[in-house]
Amino acid sequence: MKKLREQLIALPRPVKRLLMAVTDALNIIAAACVAILLHSTSLPSIIDPWWQLPLVLLLTQICAVRIGLYSAVIRYIAIRAAYNIAKVALLVVGLLLLGGLFVSAPLFQPLVVVNFGFLLALALGAGRLTARHFLGTGSDRDAERLVIFGAGDAGVQVAQSLAPDRRRRVLGFVDDKPGLAGAMVADFPVFTTDELPGLIESRRIASVLLAVPSASRRRKKELIDWLEPFPVTVKTVPALHEILSGKARISDIRDIEIEDLLGRDPVAPDKALLSKSITGRTVMVTGAGGSIGSELCRQIACLEPEHLVLFEVNESSLFHIEREIRSAAGANSEMRVTAILGSVLDAELVSMAVRRFHVQTLYHAAAYKHVPLVEQNVGAGLRNNVLGTRRVAEAAAAAGVERFILISTDKAVRPTNVMGATKRASELVIQAMAAKAALAGESGCIFSMVRFGNVLGSSGSVVPHFRQQIGDGGPITVTHPDITRFFMTIPEASQLVIQAGAMARGGEVFVLDMGEPIRILDLAKRMIHLAGFTHRDEHNPDGDIEIVFTGLRPGEKLYEELLICESSLCTEHSKIGCAQESYLPWDELVPLLKQMDAAATSQRRGRVKQLLQRVVSEYSPAADDHDAISNADESEAFVPDEHVRPNVVSLQ
Repeated sequence: MKKLREQLIALPRPVKRLLMAVTDALNIIAAACVAILLHSTSLPSIIDPWWQLPLVLLLTQICAVRIGLYSAVIRYIAIRAAYNIAKVALLVVGLLLLGGLFVSAPLFQPLVVVNFGFLLALALGAGRLTARHFLGTGSDRDAERLVIFGAGDAGVQVAQSLAPDRRRRVLGFVDDKPGLAGAMVADFPVFTTDELPGLIESRRIASVLLAVPSASRRRKKELIDWLEPFPVTVKTVPALHEILSGKARISDIRDIEIEDLLGRDPVAPDKALLSKSITGRTVMVTGAGGSIGSELCRQIACLEPEHLVLFEVNESSLFHIEREIRSAAGANSEMRVTAILGSVLDAELVSMAVRRFHVQTLYHAAAYKHVPLVEQNVGAGLRNNVLGTRRVAEAAAAAGVERFILISTDKAVRPTNVMGATKRASELVIQAMAAKAALAGESGCIFSMVRFGNVLGSSGSVVPHFRQQIGDGGPITVTHPDITRFFMTIPEASQLVIQAGAMARGGEVFVLDMGEPIRILDLAKRMIHLAGFTHRDEHNPDGDIEIVFTGLRPGEKLYEELLICESSLCTEHSKIGCAQESYLPWDELVPLLKQMDAAATSQRRGRVKQLLQRVVSEYSPAADDHDAISNADESEAFVPDEHVRPNVVSLQ
């Protein structure tokens, strides 16, 4: 039978339609004969006149084709086919009753016609249901058994969309609303939350699907916390805003996202702050193809700037973000989009771009961010992150850019790695330029910085890495059992960056509220459990997936901080704080930047770290780097007097 089913499924579509039409023809003739015999037991009434059966057969087939009864794929036939069958039956009944006014034949008598209509609908429907059952994708004994949490409209739509999928078998709904227990919704029983544990064991439930798209993240987190101990895979449907915007369908089942685990609902953005420095203006984003830069471009494009300038060194990334922005904007958009391929170290190109397009707001997101890579390539990290920032900032100041916003990171706070030290040094560049402008009484470019932690879904993010390791059967690698990190979604971070930049007055370090830090070990365990697996350790040697500790990578910290000083000031936005931190005056910083450039160009690793340590006083490199730093080539003077520390201006 299985071989026959596979052969039938493999037949060309026209052949399948022909077979269905032949089956329908036999059913139509049988229904007509039975309808006549119900009215008259005389056999001659079936064949006299001879043309009545061929006429009804032809009439019914024409109606079926016109209504589209043969356009449905039998294996996935849905309730719409039942409507079409009813339409065919009603239309044929109407035509036969109308014909009965002019034709005298047994099959055109009103009572026979009505009986034929019922029998026709029954025959056509039974034939298709039988074919669907036989041609289905196989027995559901091995199908994934699941229950749907949420017996509302979303849950019903998901259940109906999964009905033809023989790989999944919906056994019912789980809902905590009073009054629904024991009810039948869309032909599925509704169970209470108290019944779920026993249901999982007795009915071998493998998955629970959260069909609550309008629920807040906090509510979703509560449900996930409740489901985590059970040996089931937890999946979800897209959020309501994704469904309403057309980005996703209710039937798009997906894994639990990390933002659902955070349980923190994003604060609605202040539209006035969002549009203040964007709408109707020329905006430039460096690093436009990166994780943060590309999302900034998306958010900015939605705020209707006059001109969006995308500056990126990676050709592929620039190509994709430009195409995405143009496609999303549409042919009727008045927004100009310009893509510039180049490095922020190319001072002439940066200056040309800023001047030629009269940039008014500039977001500097171009940076090397991967800690281990920058630790191995200190020269490249310093040049791109520090010297690149200087060149873009100087070009902005010279061209009269109104606002310059540096995208920074929590790793810049008391850094233990080169990447963090270079980002803190880039902050010092911006602080010094802002202070220089203030001392000179200039009312030019407003320089500010926005500092935040890890963003979800960025390249190299821990979440997709863990998900891949789980998919491969483990083990999951975690550097240290106590390591923690802040997390925020990329869209939320980008919106807060835009709002923070709009509040700047000059020299501020804006800090985004990242919520509570998450222990990476706890995150790994939760991802294992929510994927339907168990954690294998000394307490559970028969578990599915092991967690292996690999040790901290060079320059990696156990925990990250967002502030150098002890506290931040409140701003008009509840999720954005502001701090004024210590900096180096511009005239003392410039000679150090020149020496950094020379050391990086000549690839003197120890000298680069030595200069970073002297510029960023909080920088504490790994212990095994101290000898290299102390023995670095000192032939190039750090300052005129080696023993004089730079004049650090404290604003604490």
